[in-house]
Amino acid sequence: MDGQESWPEIEKASKEKRRELVLQGAVIDEKISSNGGLCSAIYSLKLLNYLEIIQCPSLTEIHGDIQNLTTLTSLILCRNKLSSIPKTIGNLKSLKVLDISVNNLNALPEEITQLSDLNTLNVSCNNIESLPDGLCHCTKLSTINISKNDITRFPDDFYRLDLLSTVIASENAIEELSGDVLKLSALKVLDLSNNKLSDIPYELSDCSKLKEINFKGNKLKDKRLEKMVNGCQTKSILDYLRAGGRGKGKGSKQADGDGDKADGSRNAEKTQTKKQRKQKKKKTEEEEDEVDELNRLVVKVLHVSDNPGAFTVKVANELKDVRPYLVCCVVRGMNFRSGNALKRFLVAQTKLHDDLCGKRTTATIATHDMQLLKGPLMYDARTPPMLKIVPLGRKEMTAVELMRQLQLEAEDQRKQRKRQNVSGLHKYLQLLDGKQLYPCLVDAEDHVISFPPITNSERTKIRKTTKELFLEVTSSTSLQICKDVMDALIVKMAELNKFTFEHREEAGSEGESDVPPDPASDGTTSGELVIQQVRTVDPDGNLKVVYPSKTDLCTDVGDLNVIW
Repeated sequence: MDGQESWPEIEKASKEKRRELVLQGAVIDEKISSNGGLCSAIYSLKLLNYLEIIQCPSLTEIHGDIQNLTTLTSLILCRNKLSSIPKTIGNLKSLKVLDISVNNLNALPEEITQLSDLNTLNVSCNNIESLPDGLCHCTKLSTINISKNDITRFPDDFYRLDLLSTVIASENAIEELSGDVLKLSALKVLDLSNNKLSDIPYELSDCSKLKEINFKGNKLKDKRLEKMVNGCQTKSILDYLRAGGRGKGKGSKQADGDGDKADGSRNAEKTQTKKQRKQKKKKTEEEEDEVDELNRLVVKVLHVSDNPGAFTVKVANELKDVRPYLVCCVVRGMNFRSGNALKRFLVAQTKLHDDLCGKRTTATIATHDMQLLKGPLMYDARTPPMLKIVPLGRKEMTAVELMRQLQLEAEDQRKQRKRQNVSGLHKYLQLLDGKQLYPCLVDAEDHVISFPPITNSERTKIRKTTKELFLEVTSSTSLQICKDVMDALIVKMAELNKFTFEHREEAGSEGESDVPPDPASDGTTSGELVIQQVRTVDPDGNLKVVYPSKTDLCTDVGDLNVIW
């Protein structure tokens, strides 16, 4: 039953006729728990365009009165404990974005298919076993994320979504990708990693706009194709499918058209000597081993004990109730000089922030140019007026001034765009609501180099000339989340560096192209990365965590080779 006690957050939104409302965290969760649900007054805010209720484990249901919010265009209900979604959601005809990820959902109501304006659907990290039939009625659907569920198949009409450009369906139990995938003419990104696929249809190569695919973690019948999906780029895989692979796909169709030649070929194979067959088998195995070796991502770990001057980060006790979890490491061997290498890295970091980091609600990544750091470092908690930083692209200011400036910019964005959604740093302001102390990473000269989850410092910004990176991941949730995010970041860096090494792009501009590559200075070859361990200690010097340890970087990426 919905609680009847008035909530100041809702009263303020009603009084100011606001079109955006964000409710999150422990304070809201306690209200939901004590009231037995959301305050019923929330369903009377009929001017709302944007409603976000996240990180409230006590929120197990949404009342059917949600249908009253007919002007909603974005509904974000992630990281709660919702066990169901009301059927009345189908009445929200203006809804464009629906995010109900990280809940306890077992099924989706069929009424979701009535959301004809829906553009983005995120139902990841639930227990959903199937998607409702009729999704084709969501004719504007462009992005769908169904990862980390128990889904076994795509509904037949799924392939009729003409505008669908991004499909994230990793970590399910999907057994088949239909050849009808070629009907998804707008498809650009397809992630079906860690499912139960045994084949990849050759028709996938007819998706002309496809730029990124991921089939890692599937046990494919074609073992060479399986090795390729674990290491090769999208173009190579599509070319292989287009050529028919090993007697499959389009190539097999052409072979069927010439039966006599095919029969002759088979007879010739039968007459081969045992020695010839052995030689052919050996050659095939050598080729596959060569492909496997070329696809391998190499990461070498340097121990703290092997480097007496290794960085150590001291963590203040005051962070216990602010943002207590931190892991760090140093990475050498990244090549940002070539072409768009730096841009690709920054895009990958943003994607990790949006996906694995839950839009920075669970964790935040920060990267620094190691040559610009002065250690030892201190992970501290300071009052907003005492925290001074030079934010990326801005002049030095206190946290109070920065937050005020970002708030004003957010309001200007809303007015200029005539909508409630904001972009950039402005999306993360609410993550520090109610905090008396702000977390920050400080160098030996008391310069704040990081202010999570908001921004980094311009002082340590990475550039094309950066040879050595200091990476940090912070979280208010758990240490394991920090490690998982750092693992994913390093794997992605290894993949990007391998891509840069293989494609030999011309050096970028920005006045830095005259800096010659010097891989020898990093001790790396063939895109290999070197990871230097970093110790995190308490104020008394007692070890809290060292990253990476032997239990880290144990990913399911079959081609990742970690050298200890």
